[in-house]
Amino acid sequence: MRNIFAIFITTFVELSFSQHNPHFFPNRTGIVHLFEWKFKDIARECETYLSPNGFGGVQVSPINENAIVFKRPWFERYQPISYRIITRSGDENDFRNMVTKCNTVGVRVYVDIVVNHMAAGNGQVNGTGGGTAFIPDKSYPNVPYNETHFHETCAINDYNNAVEVRNCELVGLPDLDQSLEYVRARIVNFMNKLIDFGVAGFRMDAAKHMWPNDLSVIYNRLNNLSNYFATGSRPFIYQEVIDLGGEAVKKTEYISLGAVTEFKFSLEISRAFRGHNELKWLKSWGVKWGLLPSKYSLVFVDNHDNQRNGAGGSEILTYKFPKMYVMAVAFMLAHPYGTPRIMSSFFFDFIDQGPPANVSTEEIISPKILSNGTCTNGWVCEHRWTEIVGMIGFRNRVRGEAIANWWDNDNNAIAFCRGNKGFVVFNNEPDDLQLTFNTCLSRGNYCDVISGRKSGNICTGQQISVNEKGKSVIRIKAQSVVAVHSGAKI
Repeated sequence: MRNIFAIFITTFVELSFSQHNPHFFPNRTGIVHLFEWKFKDIARECETYLSPNGFGGVQVSPINENAIVFKRPWFERYQPISYRIITRSGDENDFRNMVTKCNTVGVRVYVDIVVNHMAAGNGQVNGTGGGTAFIPDKSYPNVPYNETHFHETCAINDYNNAVEVRNCELVGLPDLDQSLEYVRARIVNFMNKLIDFGVAGFRMDAAKHMWPNDLSVIYNRLNNLSNYFATGSRPFIYQEVIDLGGEAVKKTEYISLGAVTEFKFSLEISRAFRGHNELKWLKSWGVKWGLLPSKYSLVFVDNHDNQRNGAGGSEILTYKFPKMYVMAVAFMLAHPYGTPRIMSSFFFDFIDQGPPANVSTEEIISPKILSNGTCTNGWVCEHRWTEIVGMIGFRNRVRGEAIANWWDNDNNAIAFCRGNKGFVVFNNEPDDLQLTFNTCLSRGNYCDVISGRKSGNICTGQQISVNEKGKSVIRIKAQSVVAVHSGAKI
């Protein structure tokens, strides 16, 4: 009996910890959140940009039928009325084709899953797939769910009360009871369907508001990944648990189940590059800052919530502060901590604003890609910025190399090597900086991947010359970064 128990425990631990692996193809890194993109556009982006430039995967917005909300705000995607795959991003066929095309070119797909709750509203609401729900009765016939499948109606007023946080309604959204076998089965069936289509994993929206034990049951009933992956592979799970300290629900409660979205990373890195904390302190970046161990952390500078003054509020850096934002993203990608996710936004002037759409039909407008690689039609496309795609290449090149030869000016300029494969220097001072640095690189000329790209023997940006001792005189403008690696040698 003891042997059977030991086998069970070993198997459970192996299954749980394998859910921390994003299953990137070799020499790829980073997840790009193509927020509100259509499936056909994502497929094209996988083939023409993400794959050729070494990105590891793409996170897609919730794919199942959602309530149609007046003025079509972004958050309507987080108000499901069924688990049918049909939104403004496309239908089930579009989704399956996208997953196939992305996997074929080595880019993984992760789906944003909303199973904490269902849509709110007054009376009957209509869905993106023609379905309906009657909110006063908690009736969602296309699942189907009824009032017996939900927790009792109550508001979350006290975040120091874990029961209230997990059993009451997040901003008035009817709260599903995941302890019920019926509810678990509906969720598992939906997620397994996506696994069979070829997805690599899931972002679990509002995981903080669900009991870890219930999530554990659900995760352990998920299928192994499809034939796009090694036999026995488990889905990568990363769970939205906002924990900045001082509340009852702790992020550590979820790390045995999968990775956790580390919001403290976002807050602290934004504070540092806003100048609210000196960069020199980043030498100890990681668990000493109150962050989770690296293998449990899905990290980001901003996400779709906190770029709109969610967790972290006005401290969070976004595309609206491009110089500071580029430095923060570059640091995230230069440092080995965590699994990085890059935000790819649309421009917005008010926090509820939805994606670019046709005024008459409300259909989402596709990004238009210009000859210089940037986007128009209302899309920011941070992942296409020269500085950010350059740092994806940097991270791929230096994988497995430790931080070495840390330097700082005892204030807001820092530099470090990644083994003998990469070197990066940040200047968050108000003035330009020119110094001789030990780059740890071999002698030669290198292309700064922040200011340009290497094309053959040509560098479209700043060239950095390294002597036989690995030294280089580098001039770094105020509020900027320079990064070179062995793959950018000219």
